[in-house]
Amino acid sequence: MANIKSSKKAIKVIAKKTDNNHELKARVKNSIKKCEKAILNNEIEEAKKASLEVQKNIDAATSKGLIKKNTANRQKARLNKKVKDMK
Repeated sequence: MANIKSSKKAIKVIAKKTDNNHELKARVKNSIKKCEKAILNNEIEEAKKASLEVQKNIDAATSKGLIKKNTANRQKARLNKKVKDMK
């Protein structure tokens, strides 16, 4: 444990940021799973809605620096392709 007051505060700040980052990453993964589940069940409207949610979450994670730009684009492109191929 740190002895200096600023170090103690830094530890708290880092813990809070880590929790937020984990939450955002989990939100991205869960939304991808939800979209893929809708695709498997042939629920076109649900898949479209889920795909928009995935894009929003991935863009948020990318802007925070949690996901690289190319990775985000690749994930979005693959999901969009799956949704378009449902028709």
